[in-house]
Amino acid sequence: MANVKELLRAEANDSISFGDYSLETKTKLADFKFQDSVYKVKTFRGITRLEKNGGVVYESVPGSAVHEFKETDRQVTFVAEASDDIHITLELEPEKEYKVFVDDTNIGRMKSNLGGKIDFSIELNQGESAKVNVVKL
Repeated sequence: MANVKELLRAEANDSISFGDYSLETKTKLADFKFQDSVYKVKTFRGITRLEKNGGVVYESVPGSAVHEFKETDRQVTFVAEASDDIHITLELEPEKEYKVFVDDTNIGRMKSNLGGKIDFSIELNQGESAKVNVVKL
């Protein structure tokens, strides 16, 4: 895996990839159209943030590269890569329960707050990646 040098791109499998944690300064790409939605990404070594139709979908601290990000009504899947451990916030449906898997290991159930957010952390070493699957119960 590697950083997404285009900052945001559509993949052949109906997913998107975004983020470049190697950048020293915050870089943005807006008005990216994909599947009837408009995306915006802000990324650099300190943070990566993906917005969809004006709302936050994904945020990591520090920055990350996200590959094959795909959302359905029941789940969100992606592969996250970073230079160190990352803290991820996803915005999902408000007040719903989700089961979170990292590299096929169940890390537990989480209930989204009134804003629909869940938070979790992933331990990574330089350039490592982790497959994340968040399933609505």
